[in-house]
Amino acid sequence: MKTYPIPMVPGPVKVPEEILQAYLTDYGSADLESDYIDLYRQTEASLQEIFATKNKIAIMTGEGMIALWGALKSCLVPGDRVLCVATGVFGYGIGDMARSIGAEVKTVGFEYDQTINDYEAIEEAVASFKPKMITAVHCETPSGTLNPIEGLGKLKEKYGVPLLYVDAVASLGGAPVLTDEWNVDLMLGGTQKAFSAPPDMSMVAVSDRAWEIIDQVNYPGYDALKPFKTAVEERYFPYTPYWQGLAALHTACRLILDEGLEQCFARHEQVAAYCRDRLARIGLQIFPAADAVSSPTVTAVYVPDGTSWAEFDSRLRAKGLVVGGSYGPLAGKVFRLGHMGAQANLDLVEQALNVIEAVCKGQ
Repeated sequence: MKTYPIPMVPGPVKVPEEILQAYLTDYGSADLESDYIDLYRQTEASLQEIFATKNKIAIMTGEGMIALWGALKSCLVPGDRVLCVATGVFGYGIGDMARSIGAEVKTVGFEYDQTINDYEAIEEAVASFKPKMITAVHCETPSGTLNPIEGLGKLKEKYGVPLLYVDAVASLGGAPVLTDEWNVDLMLGGTQKAFSAPPDMSMVAVSDRAWEIIDQVNYPGYDALKPFKTAVEERYFPYTPYWQGLAALHTACRLILDEGLEQCFARHEQVAAYCRDRLARIGLQIFPAADAVSSPTVTAVYVPDGTSWAEFDSRLRAKGLVVGGSYGPLAGKVFRLGHMGAQANLDLVEQALNVIEAVCKGQ
């Protein structure tokens, strides 16, 4: 299997040695050992700092999609109204997910190179549609954008919408995610982005109002949130707990908090700014429009004129650099640099940009 010395894929990202070591430790049986419960509580407390919330956090085994699906299915029944605020592949995709489980979905959509900017249209939709849930994506990784969420939380409160659901998988740990301040009821995270861990754990910060609805819906599936409401207190989890994955997540949280949240966010912003400035000097065009908010964790760039994505990707890989392509309408048009977590590193990004510049110059 070929490996690449310059990893810049926007998730899963490069895993630091400290986190890898958590997987190499032998633990006891999680349903029997108090140490597991202690570790869960410690990890939840660390996550509450990173989520900026007092809410209980469900820590689930599985890639980020288990959190996205589980939160929808735990809170919705067929016929419920969902207002999907979408600016990209994942935003529109959440609407499709809700529709697939029987919800009535109305979408307020924006262009893929935009971020949320028309609150008048959103407010009109909230007032007329009267949704049970509003959904949005904080960081649209395929587009390299970061949506403002605070305004959605204000509209939720103003119109008494029961639930605000936000996918923060690609921003959590790399940018401020203010769950309580933004009035978010279901804030969703995953380990494979700014936490720099493998894609094996997901997290959902759940408000008191969301727990009430979860109890009413009583969804029983594998990805259900309901069992996590009492799992720690009753020492009974819905499936075999993944001790190594929890230990790795705990280590990832400690690395972020030991650095300091503000310092961690500043590092991501510094690296992102350097990346975009250098790309512009190389002569490449950043994908998001000038009035959109670019994400500090990922940069999306147009594939250079005169070459295909497949050819460009092949030439980068030949020089040891692996980046990400994109999806949906952006497939083949845009590539992405993931400067998140362990990859939010100036030296690493400089190496990547040196390769990109050499390839663009035909060297």
